[in-house]
Amino acid sequence: MAQKFGNGRWVQEGFLDNRVEGTIVGRIVFAVIGPVDVYLRGNFKPDIAGQVIQFRNPRFEDEDLAGQIIGDMENPQIGTVNLISFDPHPNLVPHPYIEWFSARKNHYRIELEPAEAWIVMASDLGDIDQVSRGIRAALAGRVTEGPSRESTEWV
Repeated sequence: MAQKFGNGRWVQEGFLDNRVEGTIVGRIVFAVIGPVDVYLRGNFKPDIAGQVIQFRNPRFEDEDLAGQIIGDMENPQIGTVNLISFDPHPNLVPHPYIEWFSARKNHYRIELEPAEAWIVMASDLGDIDQVSRGIRAALAGRVTEGPSRESTEWV
């Protein structure tokens, strides 16, 4: 199963932390599901590598349909980064792009408008530091080899 969160309406907000080389941890709040912890192998692309990003979606809708489509999403999300960048493609207008494969080989993609995501300043990392450490401690032992991307289909 592949899920692009379309106009992002089922993604409320979240953060992703790539300050530890080779891993990204974070928390994303989805419609119906609520907060989902994330632990991904890989790194952000060079434009934001080694940073913490945060995002908030003004188009968020907490509608019942989300439960039918994404209600069985793995929680927590453990997997492999495909591409996370604020400038994902030279032929496109720069915009926040978050794409990963879960351990069950599900493919997820979130695209946002430029003003909806930002690099978190060091002075604002207090709460995020604590959550990031907790996610790393809780999920590091559950990370396994990444999925094969060949068997993934878009829906």
